[in-house]
Amino acid sequence: MFIRLGLLTLALALVVPAQKSGIDKADLDPTCKPCQDFWRYANGGWIDKNPIPARFARWGTMAVVNEANRERMKVILENAAMSKAPASSPERKIGDFYAACMDTDSIDARGLQPIQHDLARVAGVQSVSSLASTLAAFQRTGAVGPFGFFAGQDLKNSKEMIGNISAGGLSLPDRDYYFKDDARSKQIRDEFVKHVEKMLTLAGDQPEAAKAAAATVMSFETALADSTMTNVQRRDPYARYHRMDLAGVSALAPNFDWKALVAQFDLPETTPLNVTEPEFLKKFNAQLTEVPLADWKTWLRWRVLTAAADHLAKPFADEDFHFGGTVLTGVKEQLPRWQQCANTIDRSMGEALGQLFVEKHFPPEAKRRMSELVENLRATLREELQNAGWLTAETRANAVAKLNAFTPKVGYPNRWRDYSAVRIDRRTYFEDVRAAGLNNRLYQIAKIGKPIDRNDWGMTPPTVNAYYSPVMNEIVFPAGILQPPMFDLSSDDAVNYGAIGAVIGHEMGHGFDDQGSKFDADGNLKNWWTADDRKKFEERSGCVIDQFNMLEVGDGLHHTGKLVVGEALGDLGGLKLAYRAYKRSLQGKAAPVIDGFTGEQRFFLSFARVWASQDRPESMRLRLNTDPHPLPKFRANGTLQNMPEFQQAFGCKQGDPMVRPVEKQCKLW
Repeated sequence: MFIRLGLLTLALALVVPAQKSGIDKADLDPTCKPCQDFWRYANGGWIDKNPIPARFARWGTMAVVNEANRERMKVILENAAMSKAPASSPERKIGDFYAACMDTDSIDARGLQPIQHDLARVAGVQSVSSLASTLAAFQRTGAVGPFGFFAGQDLKNSKEMIGNISAGGLSLPDRDYYFKDDARSKQIRDEFVKHVEKMLTLAGDQPEAAKAAAATVMSFETALADSTMTNVQRRDPYARYHRMDLAGVSALAPNFDWKALVAQFDLPETTPLNVTEPEFLKKFNAQLTEVPLADWKTWLRWRVLTAAADHLAKPFADEDFHFGGTVLTGVKEQLPRWQQCANTIDRSMGEALGQLFVEKHFPPEAKRRMSELVENLRATLREELQNAGWLTAETRANAVAKLNAFTPKVGYPNRWRDYSAVRIDRRTYFEDVRAAGLNNRLYQIAKIGKPIDRNDWGMTPPTVNAYYSPVMNEIVFPAGILQPPMFDLSSDDAVNYGAIGAVIGHEMGHGFDDQGSKFDADGNLKNWWTADDRKKFEERSGCVIDQFNMLEVGDGLHHTGKLVVGEALGDLGGLKLAYRAYKRSLQGKAAPVIDGFTGEQRFFLSFARVWASQDRPESMRLRLNTDPHPLPKFRANGTLQNMPEFQQAFGCKQGDPMVRPVEKQCKLW
């Protein structure tokens, strides 16, 4: 049963009395006026004292939280590495995995030996038929070939798990990097060709051969990119939905043996499939016969190398970092080895590590309190939807039904993954990575044709993040994010509402953003809006698109409004929702003034503090091109410019930079 609106109150406040404001004045920049640049006002002191460390592309308060979690993981992994637990136990497996990863002498001594079998398979390709069988075989390990194959819910029947075939094969961050003619894009392409040449030289090619091969790789991928959808086009789920049978896929790309692909995973030939980008598949089909086999082999050799590089001997890992880290994001220094290993294990066996993480760092009480807060926010959003006067009764009822169907997940799964089949050996790190990866791959593919498992999570417990899944219609908050400054039981209620409350509201808001709003309460891609209501929604989201298109981020650069609209809508709707929930928790009483700030001011300061983050110039450009999230400064300022409640709290007036003209202020509900 849902909490009645008249009884709403922040559950945390009922259990733990507020002891501090949660605002550190040393983090502020008092020389900057809040109505001029609130992000700078709220975070300038912290930003000035915390420059970006050499090993990071960006740095901020959330990165600090992530680093703290990594330190906790380090202790867990080091203890596990000394454990005498049974070999089949999660503790022993991650301990042996960590020990193998830390044994860099053994890794370096093996050179290219771990991938010699894959390289030999590429070298042995002699025909289109053997090329196709090689591509099918490589699908077992994932990111090598020009397309991806994975399990996913049918977008129009979310209770059915089907096969999906997606576009892939690009080594640069996004398809547009192959075509943009600005100086930075050209530089990245030049550096990429040098990078491929260097990697192939390290693999034994003579300099001239490596140079020619690098040019071949660039030409091959440019042709693939030309038929790939843009990141804005991919935001439309209808554009990614093309369900068909095996015969339909074979008609799109008859030169590839699709029966061999499904057989690779012991799937029946009746398996339903969704092709996310049919035009790409047609291009792939043409390349199978039009591109010389020698060029295919050159490209595949490169792909085998780059997919494995960060787990190989130091020369390969260093060159991989040079391009992926230094060239693309400006980072000059690699993470410490222990942290690289912790990250790998978190990605590869995240629930084995996460199980130990939550036992030590996420007590049941924290999960209970967070769950109560989620329900408080849900009740407040329900009221907003019911009072949305611009919606017809039909659309309002559908929206409320969808909200009521949200499944919240907090902290960690109810049932832990079983990794007993994964063979981990302290002497063979690369094989450990491959074994864990194959286990994950087969675990996912095995879902095809089976009932949906709602226990599954898309993030590991230590992750400092959260997400909404439209097909599952669920909001998910890993244990890793539920700590200060996001979630602080010792602080005033206002800061918890402004931080984790806004995050909860943000994830709920994704159910009604430009993508999520196209899915119904059951997670199906289905229009549940009246035509007039949908038009009004598009006008409201168009306001946010226009705002972010126009926001100047420096060096004449702007966001792409249609790329960031979903996250920007989540921020705007989430913050407004959290603010209403906070005000309701006061039950008509005025919040106390603490450390010179009213409750409303502490709420907005807490929200802005979440986005105390900055990027290197290279990283900023990369994110503007590829990231659906606005840059942190503009997640704070861009959102607050639309909020009269913020403007009232800090006395901002029309004409101030933090106040959009009334007629241009964006609002969803």
